[in-house]
Amino acid sequence: MVHAHPASTAPATATQDLKIAAAWGVLAGFSAAALIPYLAQVMPEAFARVPLPLAVVAIAQGAQAMVVVGLLAWLGLRMGHRVGLDSPAMRAWLVRRQRPDWSRLRPRQAALLGIAAAVAILALAPLIDRAMPPMLHPPAAAGTGTTALNGFLASFYGGIVEELMLRLFLMTLVLWIAARLRGSMPPPWMYWCAIALAALLFGIGHLPAAATVWGLEPVVVLRTLLLNGIAGLAFGWLYWKRGLEMAVLAHFSADLVLHVLAPVLFPGTPP
Repeated sequence: MVHAHPASTAPATATQDLKIAAAWGVLAGFSAAALIPYLAQVMPEAFARVPLPLAVVAIAQGAQAMVVVGLLAWLGLRMGHRVGLDSPAMRAWLVRRQRPDWSRLRPRQAALLGIAAAVAILALAPLIDRAMPPMLHPPAAAGTGTTALNGFLASFYGGIVEELMLRLFLMTLVLWIAARLRGSMPPPWMYWCAIALAALLFGIGHLPAAATVWGLEPVVVLRTLLLNGIAGLAFGWLYWKRGLEMAVLAHFSADLVLHVLAPVLFPGTPP
């Protein structure tokens, strides 16, 4: 049986959800702006063709994310009441003016799960890469184009923006549709289907970065979907069981390992 988060059992108004969504929208805006230096290093040719200063691009990107992602967050929060999904820590802070129930949310466990997912990705990636045909092996310079600082800034985008879009909005939408069709709370297997779908789309979203290194060969697609799917399943489970903030924390922790620690310890590691 699926149990709703305590924050989801009390009636919530659209205005209360809007307050939470606005806070997430602001964080999404800053995160999207912080991603630009990372992208500029990863794709220098593309940014060389942009006839605007990098700061202007970052501001425009941040403003767009603030509005679009903030709206998606509000929709996700509204739909989440129907299926027991929520942003419990933000609701405690902004609506109830209380300290979140950290004993139930268990942030340390969420961070460790994110780190474990990143370690699993780092362990599996070389095994898959060795199985690739020689012509698909990444060039020696792959993965060396970003600094630890830019990797740190990019981690906020993954942790916040991607979780708001893929978990709070998309995963909730799938379950909300299921609840509407059934006229009742979806069973656990439907939550797992929604988690898997969001994880699949999470992997698909990383295909453009993989294509810059290898191209879009079938084995590259499989590699990208598999490795990112591992993390996506963990984040989705946390969103279901602990709330959005724990998924955000796990994703951010994983990205710190993958985009900050790994490039320092293992320079030249492909994305």
